[in-house]
Amino acid sequence: MSEPAIRLSGVRKSFGKNQVLRGIDMQIPPGQVTVLMGANGAGKSTLVKVLCGVHRADGGTVMLGETPFAPETPSEALRSGVVTVHQNINDGVVPDLDVTSNLLLDTLASGGSTFLKRRDMRARAREIAAAVGLEIDVTLPVAGLTLADRQLVSIARAMAHNPELLILDEPTSSLSAAETKRLFEMVERLRDRGVAILYISHRMSDIRRLADRILSMRDGQIVQHFEDKPLDYEGAVRAMLGHEISEVDIRIPDAGKPVLELSDLVLREGAAPFSIDAHENEVIAVAGLVGSGKSAFAAALFGLTRPVSGRMKLDGRPHQPRASSDAVAAGVYMCPKDRLVNAVVPDFDISRNITLPFTRRHSRPGGFLSFRSERATANRMVGDMGVICQGVGDGILTLSGGNQQKVMVARWMAEASRVLILDEPFQGVDIQARRDIGRKIRETANTRTTIVFVAELDEALEVADRILVMSEHSIVGDHRNDNIDVSAIMAEVVDAGAAPRAAGI
Repeated sequence: MSEPAIRLSGVRKSFGKNQVLRGIDMQIPPGQVTVLMGANGAGKSTLVKVLCGVHRADGGTVMLGETPFAPETPSEALRSGVVTVHQNINDGVVPDLDVTSNLLLDTLASGGSTFLKRRDMRARAREIAAAVGLEIDVTLPVAGLTLADRQLVSIARAMAHNPELLILDEPTSSLSAAETKRLFEMVERLRDRGVAILYISHRMSDIRRLADRILSMRDGQIVQHFEDKPLDYEGAVRAMLGHEISEVDIRIPDAGKPVLELSDLVLREGAAPFSIDAHENEVIAVAGLVGSGKSAFAAALFGLTRPVSGRMKLDGRPHQPRASSDAVAAGVYMCPKDRLVNAVVPDFDISRNITLPFTRRHSRPGGFLSFRSERATANRMVGDMGVICQGVGDGILTLSGGNQQKVMVARWMAEASRVLILDEPFQGVDIQARRDIGRKIRETANTRTTIVFVAELDEALEVADRILVMSEHSIVGDHRNDNIDVSAIMAEVVDAGAAPRAAGI
């Protein structure tokens, strides 16, 4: 292995009594993609924040080449050639600014005066975007972009710095297949130029494609590294969890009566109509690429948008929610994707984040909240979901991303519903947390119908009785999860020209 671009020895970090990093020893060589795998709460995000200047380490040393490296601010880390693309997309962009200003933000913030003319700034922004294959109008405000385009702007901004060390934290979570392919090509070009890359991901498809070596992290330490070819992917998962991961055995129960009946539903102009019935005691996964219409489908069910045409019935009665409050009142709950933008309330603790939509159920006569009732519900859900925390009074932002995700799912599973919609509930969680959430979904499914929108086919196979495939804002496939033909599903997922058909039973 070549001389490491960055070397950590005995790095420690604690927050109060919580020791998060317990003596990290690791090396990241140039010209290679080092994948860091770890369960939620293992300390990955804290390690990244130490490297990019958000946190100061409590002990240990970091060497960047032959130079001691202890950045006090993110801008200092950036000037040293350490560039980070964070899992939270809004950490890498400023929504209130346009694309040009975002791509040149670091130059402007450092007092650079070369590109102060708007025409010159836009020309330079187009160069940066073109270098990473990003085709976008640089005059657009970032707030109006899709989640995927925001991610690409964040990545393009990072790439413009010609980094010595590039840290990518779950970078494909919001990208389509084509955008993911473009990102992989960018990463491979940088690797071939000798850049050291630290890639953090739970997605085995990413890891198999990119990893030159794997570091497994558990309980604040690097417990094992894998460099021998072929890489031992299963061994890396065992090392990060500390135990074997069991296979999921889906036993499809008898479906109950229809709960949700959709007839000739059209989600947008020009899309083909589709019809489905969703039954009590049934877990349905909806798979499809970014842009296939999954979020539009979820939004229509939850009253955030209105379908162009078609009929929706809930327990035999018309379901026409004009707002999310109408849907909740009817027993239709939805856990949205992108938890930090659409779900987490940063100023609230875990307990209040769980009970927020149902405060009336925790109220005493006179309208006063019963904190005992709230905490009882929160403690029950934290235990059921396996949330790692000191207690339900902890601030929500003290949790790892995966544990925040568990809390958001717990919010909508804390009360009985007729339809539970989970939009990418496994986003940013490790394989064990994914199994925990999936098991809880299935254990509690008997009194409702559950619709889970997924980003990866593996997620659908682990949780669903039935898998629907979306493309072009319509349903193009309907499969019982029993001796399933995975290749047929994949063909439907990637074939945007597939002929839509009814998916009702």
